[in-house]
Amino acid sequence: MPKAAASSLEVSMPAVVEAEAGGTARIECSFYTAENGSSTSITWFYMDRSNRVRLCRIAGGEILEENVDYKGRLSAGEDRALSISRVTVQDARTFVCQVGEGSHVLGENQTRLHVYKVPEAPEIVASSGGASVRSSEIPEIARCVSRNGFPPPNITWHKNGEQLQPEENTVKMPSTLTRESSGLYTVSSTLFAHVTRQDRHSLYHCSVHYWLRGQRRTAESRRVNITVFYPMEHVKLQVLPSSAPVKEGDDVKLVCEADGNPEPVFSFSKRGLDNVWHDVSSLADTSSGVLSLHDVNKSSSGLYKCQALDLDDMRQLEKVVELVVNYIEGVCVKMEPSSPLREGDSVRLSCNAHSPLSLDYQWKDEKDRMVAKGNQLFLSNLTFETSRNLSCQVVAPSVPGLEQSKRVAVAVEGKPRIVSISSPLYVRQDEVVNLTCKAIAFPRPSVHWSINGTAHEYVEDQHVASNLTVRVSHDLLRAGAMCRVSNALGVSEEHIQLLDQKIPESKGVIIVAIIVCILVVAVLGSVIYFLHKKGKIPCGRAGKQDIARNTSI
Repeated sequence: MPKAAASSLEVSMPAVVEAEAGGTARIECSFYTAENGSSTSITWFYMDRSNRVRLCRIAGGEILEENVDYKGRLSAGEDRALSISRVTVQDARTFVCQVGEGSHVLGENQTRLHVYKVPEAPEIVASSGGASVRSSEIPEIARCVSRNGFPPPNITWHKNGEQLQPEENTVKMPSTLTRESSGLYTVSSTLFAHVTRQDRHSLYHCSVHYWLRGQRRTAESRRVNITVFYPMEHVKLQVLPSSAPVKEGDDVKLVCEADGNPEPVFSFSKRGLDNVWHDVSSLADTSSGVLSLHDVNKSSSGLYKCQALDLDDMRQLEKVVELVVNYIEGVCVKMEPSSPLREGDSVRLSCNAHSPLSLDYQWKDEKDRMVAKGNQLFLSNLTFETSRNLSCQVVAPSVPGLEQSKRVAVAVEGKPRIVSISSPLYVRQDEVVNLTCKAIAFPRPSVHWSINGTAHEYVEDQHVASNLTVRVSHDLLRAGAMCRVSNALGVSEEHIQLLDQKIPESKGVIIVAIIVCILVVAVLGSVIYFLHKKGKIPCGRAGKQDIARNTSI
């Protein structure tokens, strides 16, 4: 601590005291008197430029006189230290502690009060207009500002974490320092720098530097990226999705990409069979460079060209890609013999298709069940029951999901064959019954009955069933009914026999005998009961008396 030079009293004070604006500054003033006299007083001054201005006088631990500018902000401690509250930047000056006794000055010393205010975190704003690599002037990158600092702070610029230095005709970073009415400082800076294509990924930030308690401190802004404009150098054209081969029916996108910024204008064309390029840009989004093709087919295959036009220098680049649409076409099924099939015949089915790919053939029935593999299917000993619809499924194993199919009907023709009939049928006269007749044939037959009634007909595959509801008459019991099934190839008939449902005679005789026996027993029992009541049967009573007598003995 500095000491008073020429005096009878040694006064000790710190050379520098630091205080934050708005806080309290405490300035110590220490001295020792041999007499420890109570008549000693302290007068405080502050230096205004080269003038000494009286601040206050302290005696007996009390402030007796006070400078108007500091009124209400001064206080004295028991250790003779002076405290200044609500410190402002204007308080950054030299304070003098003078010790005296009466009018005699015993000694003095001084302290420099440093006031600091940590500046606000720097705010950075990137240039909204971007920067071009072709710019002849140094383009603006960003602006940075930090407010309310004391002493005046300064700003530095950084790119990708490294500090930038001014370079003639390449990097400039002018700064402006403004003193606010509060006495605090606002510092702002603007970064100008030439950019390259690689700077489209660069991150810029600014840092504000200030002193605090004798140390240099730093606060950083957020990182910003700017829009960099640069010419295109390459164009890429690809077919999406690219994970699997393209097949007919797919939706395909041809995506054209250029490495310039801003994006160039895209146009698309397709080379025709006449070897001439035909414009297809109407199907594309020329701003994003996407050509969309929906439900592609064989004719969608071919060469496609993307042209990218840079509007800055009117430079044009192009790229060509081939689109290959895998397909299966011309699926047909040939039947040998082709003449109508009869029961017992055999037939060979052959399936063929056209495709640039290797194909597999499968035969399936109406329920999509596998019947056979290979492009040929041989069926022998055909019957009405084996008539069915088959499909030939053609698959390209190398292209998942690429398949076509063709259906064919294997129809066995012939006159009807009755397969089920409700005969013989036991009925009672005047009873309402159902007569059933079921046949199979192709072409579809018609069913006729020899008697009148209410008929209901049902068809399932090659089968035709007819139910006839009738009332049983005497004539129907006697003659029965005839079911007649016919188509263009012939007629089949079956007779339904109706039998009267009577009780057999032998069973009737037994029943009558049983009934007669029951009646005889009943009559006999009634007669015995009647005679017993009239006393016509003494043997019963005598017997009872004899029994009683024997019991008493």
